Amino acid sequence: MFRPGIPLPSTGQSPEEGQPRPKEDALRPSPAERVRTLVESKATASLTIPGIEALDDLGADCPAARTVAPDGDVLLLVPSGSPAARAAAHAQDDELTCVMEITDVAPVAMPQRIRGRGWVAGWLTLVPCGERTRAAATLLAERHPVGELLGLDQEPRPRRSGGPAAGVGPAGRAAWTLLRLEVGEACVDDLWGADGVEPDDFTTADPDPLVRHEADLLQHLHAAHSEQVRGLCALLGDRSDVVCTRGAATPVALDRFGLRVRFTDEADRPFDARFDFPEPVRNVTELRYAMHALFDAATS
Repeated sequence: MFRPGIPLPSTGQSPEEGQPRPKEDALRPSPAERVRTLVESKATASLTIPGIEALDDLGADCPAARTVAPDGDVLLLVPSGSPAARAAAHAQDDELTCVMEITDVAPVAMPQRIRGRGWVAGWLTLVPCGERTRAAATLLAERHPVGELLGLDQEPRPRRSGGPAAGVGPAGRAAWTLLRLEVGEACVDDLWGADGVEPDDFTTADPDPLVRHEADLLQHLHAAHSEQVRGLCALLGDRSDVVCTRGAATPVALDRFGLRVRFTDEADRPFDARFDFPEPVRNVTELRYAMHALFDAATS
């Protein structure tokens, strides 16, 4: 059923009370899909290893890229000098436990900008050199290109003038290390709610098909289609007359099921409305038609 405008029950909430949550009957991704989407997104991630103190350098414990292998393990590209890489190099078998925390921040500026957090806990090991390293590096490069990633398992290329060889750190060591996080458990606390995820569900889940494009799409909607986004307030029923005359309308989140927009109510408090697409989209091409359907419904 096409339900283009669904106000979410956030009216009366203060920013301290947290993000708005959706109604129970709203079309939504599963908890496992939400965690997989966070892992495959560009949201900031950090690694915490019990007993290992993180470096003070900004970003020293943040993977440069990450993705999920077919077997459900999370592949992480980290600096070779990072605490995680050093700890994994000295660990025995699967004794090194680790928690990866992912913080999802809305790409468009607004109050309550943090949309959610996800945690993936398990056992951290080095990806062995050889064919598995090349296969893992290729998978990462396909999903998250990061410059000279594919130089991980190759001989260093000639030294640049005044610097180290390409793909090699200052002391002649590889600049990057591939790690594998075997998932033991996961959980997510986001705009949809708080849920735990079992390892098998994480392995079989798919990320949202729009995950690689969501940030750019939301920024484009905000910059180039702000009036049309604001016009969606016409779909809010009895609240339309008040909401359509107050404050800005900011696109908050986008997935295959629909668009979430933040409006301002009659008391100048933010609230979210969820606008479902006629049917879930599978790619950006289908998203264009779905967005046109929303905008047309708002003006009809």
